[in-house]
Amino acid sequence: MIPEKTVNEILETAKIEDVVGDFVTLKRRGVNMIGLCPFHNEKSPSFTVSPAKNIFKCFGCGQAGNTAKFIMEHETATFPDALRYLADKYGIKIEEKKLTPEMREAMQAEDSLFIVNDYALKYFQTTLFETDMGKSVGLSYFKERGYREETIEKWGLGFTDERKSDFTTKATTDGHTIDKLKKLGLTSQYGNDFFRNRVMFTIRNLSGKVAAFAGRIMVKDVKAPKYINSPETEVYNKSKTLYGAYFAKKHIRKNDECILVEGYTDVISLHQAGIENVVASSGTSLTVEQIGLVKRFSQNMKILYDGDAAGVKAALRGLDMVLEQDMNVKVVLLPEGEDPDSYVNKVGTAKFQEYIDQEAKDFILFKTSLLLKEAAGDPIKKTELIKDIVGSIAKIPDPIKRSLYVKECAKVMEVDEQVLVMEANRTVGQLIKKRQLDRERKARQEARERQQGSSGSGSFDPSFPSPPPEFFPTETGEHPMPHWDDLTPPAKKRKVESGDTFQEKDIVRILIEFGGKVYDEETQTTIAEYILTNIEDVLEEFDNAQYKLLAETCMEMVVAKREFTIQSFIGHRNTDLSSVAVDLLHSPYEYSEGWEKHEIFLRSQKKPELNFSKDAEKSLKQFKRKKIEKTIAKNQVRIKDEKDPKKLMRYMKVHSKLLAMRNELAVDLGARILDVPGFRK
Repeated sequence: MIPEKTVNEILETAKIEDVVGDFVTLKRRGVNMIGLCPFHNEKSPSFTVSPAKNIFKCFGCGQAGNTAKFIMEHETATFPDALRYLADKYGIKIEEKKLTPEMREAMQAEDSLFIVNDYALKYFQTTLFETDMGKSVGLSYFKERGYREETIEKWGLGFTDERKSDFTTKATTDGHTIDKLKKLGLTSQYGNDFFRNRVMFTIRNLSGKVAAFAGRIMVKDVKAPKYINSPETEVYNKSKTLYGAYFAKKHIRKNDECILVEGYTDVISLHQAGIENVVASSGTSLTVEQIGLVKRFSQNMKILYDGDAAGVKAALRGLDMVLEQDMNVKVVLLPEGEDPDSYVNKVGTAKFQEYIDQEAKDFILFKTSLLLKEAAGDPIKKTELIKDIVGSIAKIPDPIKRSLYVKECAKVMEVDEQVLVMEANRTVGQLIKKRQLDRERKARQEARERQQGSSGSGSFDPSFPSPPPEFFPTETGEHPMPHWDDLTPPAKKRKVESGDTFQEKDIVRILIEFGGKVYDEETQTTIAEYILTNIEDVLEEFDNAQYKLLAETCMEMVVAKREFTIQSFIGHRNTDLSSVAVDLLHSPYEYSEGWEKHEIFLRSQKKPELNFSKDAEKSLKQFKRKKIEKTIAKNQVRIKDEKDPKKLMRYMKVHSKLLAMRNELAVDLGARILDVPGFRK
């Protein structure tokens, strides 16, 4: 168990921009930073990081929190594991309290799959470096490929011998259960080692944890596959994983480009040669999730293919989804008979880099020229080619980019540009209709599941509108090209808070952000003490339950004389409370950096972040005014319904007093006073 003092040290030390920056490419925008949200698929960045407040917030999907919350959500980690990750990143030593057997068992259950994989990695490496067969077969194989020893250790390369159950026997002897070994695919259903007589490649997730393994066979056996992989588990999803992404991510961001290759050895050889912005799809077709993983760090992708035109043609068919994700894609065809691994070892790093830079061709134009060669002199084939190319162009979300591709392809294919425009718009229209039907079908399916008592996977609006007519070719010859964002249902309007709820929100926001600041230097009264002593009698009158809970939490902190910090709220163990706190602290609006650039400063008051005393006073007055107006409204009802003259007189006096208090506050706030008819003061 991690002591509270250490927890606070970790959360105070960890910088949100550094932690998030390991997974998301961030760009400065004013005082904040923005990037593409890693928690949902988006084309325009709505994910905001506030270094000043040390929190993140996505205004698209709503995810928000501090550094620990980010790691928990991104890596599907527990709170203790997120803290250990941050402690390791910042070199903070954790001296955990002695664990009881029950606590130890619970922790092992949470992290057991990674623990077993780590154990397997050590076993495979020990077998590679310390056994005769490992050195003569496995280590020789890696060294023949030119891998240095530090490369072998860095990438977690290993070896398993041909004996049936050595690993399983040792693992179970050392305390790992057979059920977990089978679940991770390390042991077969018959109790034997799954990987035998193979060199081993370690597959890590984006945070560097061992998620899975791949094994390459070392004997020529036509009945056995060349490579076998771990099965999918809670910690490994093949379609969401790119080999080498953990080591490549910072280099992809630095170079603003990701190089995609096919195999494990291609990745390792290029990294060893100093070209480190490289990942592999591990022999599978690219998935939307893998493309999204790359897009977090760069929108530019360069795909390297072996010099086999037939193989390239087949591979290109699956790349339209890359265009659909608004990525900029280039293709490099290596010399015939070469792959990235062999070619970089043959020509060296500088020549290899020079070659792929010079030979990189835009994906659409590369595909067009490749298919044109096949269609030469055949009108029927050329017609099919045009439809194929237009189908790819139609997937591009940006209408300007689509228009430019149409223009270029029309020149290359010697086709009238207007014909391609019409075909592109027709295809876009079909795609819009298909997406609409898919949404409606999914909505109906979810409705059926809800009726049957099961929960659906999401909510879609079955009333999504039909595509507007201007998306399609018109008789006038005008063919506007829509953005793919037009295919997304309009976002729900944010609920606008007003009246008492808005004032409650502002009061709580000031308490969270500035509660610990000093309001009165002479008495050392804090903002929190000043506000809460003034609203203590109306805490029960809060309309919003969450704001009431936060205000009561603040009152408890004042009474207990606990320190007020932003982290104490956004890191609160009550996740509902912490979520509301982050929402209150993180605004989608910010002050233009042009103010300082052009030396335009506020003259009538301090900057907002320094004006907390005035803000507290004003917010408190607004809050009181709203509560008084609410009481006035209730009192009016009493006056209207009261028949007893004595009680009526008492209510009239109360009403006069309330109006006087309201009017005094209104004057202080510079608001216009409107008398209630029949009850003038």
